[in-house]
Amino acid sequence: MLKRVFVAPDPGRLRLRSALRAVLGIGSAVALCVLTGHSLAAAITGGLAALLALFTVLDPTVRGQAVTTALLPAVGFPVLALAAVLHDYPVARDAAFLAVVGAGVYARRWGPRGHSLGVFAFMMFFATQFLHTVPGQLPELYGAMLLSLLAAATVRFGLWCYERRLPAPAAVPPLTAGTGLARPITRQALQAMAGGAFALAAGQVLSQERWYWAVGATWWVFVNTASSGETLVRSFRRVLGTVIGIGIGLGVAVPLHGAPVATAALVAVCVFGIFYTAAVSYTWMMLAVTVMAGLLYGLLGVLDTGLLVLRVAETGVGALGAVLAVLLVLPVTTHATTDAWIQRALRCVHACTAEAAARLAGSGTADPAARVVELELLLGKVRASLAPLVHPLSPVRARKGRARRVLALLDDCAREVRGLAAVAADPEASHDDRLTAACLRVEAAVEALTAPGPAARAERYAVAAAPQLHATEPALAHLHGLEHALAELADPLRAPARRSLIGA
Repeated sequence: MLKRVFVAPDPGRLRLRSALRAVLGIGSAVALCVLTGHSLAAAITGGLAALLALFTVLDPTVRGQAVTTALLPAVGFPVLALAAVLHDYPVARDAAFLAVVGAGVYARRWGPRGHSLGVFAFMMFFATQFLHTVPGQLPELYGAMLLSLLAAATVRFGLWCYERRLPAPAAVPPLTAGTGLARPITRQALQAMAGGAFALAAGQVLSQERWYWAVGATWWVFVNTASSGETLVRSFRRVLGTVIGIGIGLGVAVPLHGAPVATAALVAVCVFGIFYTAAVSYTWMMLAVTVMAGLLYGLLGVLDTGLLVLRVAETGVGALGAVLAVLLVLPVTTHATTDAWIQRALRCVHACTAEAAARLAGSGTADPAARVVELELLLGKVRASLAPLVHPLSPVRARKGRARRVLALLDDCAREVRGLAAVAADPEASHDDRLTAACLRVEAAVEALTAPGPAARAERYAVAAAPQLHATEPALAHLHGLEHALAELADPLRAPARRSLIGA
């Protein structure tokens, strides 16, 4: 786990720049709140708003990010007001909280902007429970939020907008097939509400004061997951990160007793850790979040060992709620998600091949490079969906081996496609008639692997399409390597039902 964080590649130092900018933006927001005379509760609310604006706003363009940031108060203000007004009406408050949970998850169907607004709405409701907000505090909290978002936006879009010098990142549309309860995002919204209801009830049994930590644990387990397996793995990592963070909090946050300067410095370190580790380790990110929460409780003067132990218990309850929900409430199986992403990746392999062949044939509009980028993104989705099967704690060894085999062969496909695209980009490369035949065989292989039907169809292709591995022409060599990888995929993807990978 240590190696994954500190040795993970950081092309362009984007993770480092994002983490440093977050410290600057959030630090500026909190400093402005303090300098303008806002209370500690308002400064914490403003700092949280700035953190969410920098962390969750992930639109593919800078302009889109600015628009989403400007829209955050549109959901934050009414949610803050709703939570504050319902502060003394527990039943209505709990029902409203669960409604915000469901709406926040469902909003993901509208892409990155919906995701950002959904997360912001949830966290504003959560913050009112954390700070025990009442209606009389709303004007000050609104002012602190606006000031903090302005500070964060100034840093992000003015002082340090490194994204303007980068090409717009490609994005893969989410899996939104189906309608009603057949749509995965609808199922996840209902699961989140069911898991949140369990967490809320069990959390209140543990503590009438800090029950909201359980609901928060359930919520964050559902963020960025697409199947039951992914949610189970994320639940485990959340609990692990929280336990490690509590251990560090006992040795760091408790002895500080809320000392302002030292606490502020350590909170800045935690903010850096959240942003720097989020992309590579959910466990480490949760460790940083847990330590930061302990430090904030120290500032509020309520931190002690018992509170940190309660935090572990509430997190465990919340994670259990998420696990029960994904297993029992309209489960979105690992099979369904994995199969969908693998099929999209295989179709992209064919599209890449066709574009490269057209480029070699002299087409001036064919662009295999764009398809290669799309393939890399799709393979990232495949890896995420297969992660539960290759996790060290996965008990099904046969499926674990098949999942690793699929990942290895898809990586082989990607390597051959990249090589083919590089050859096609060479103006000296000439067209060979054999490319057409090879591309047709690739198309047949993809159709055999993705079309529904008995396993025998793919297996017949695997025998009939034995690739010619002695080609010397670079483009043909890459195509034959691609054929070989596709033929090998027939076994792990179309094994008998009792041991099938996609039956997981």
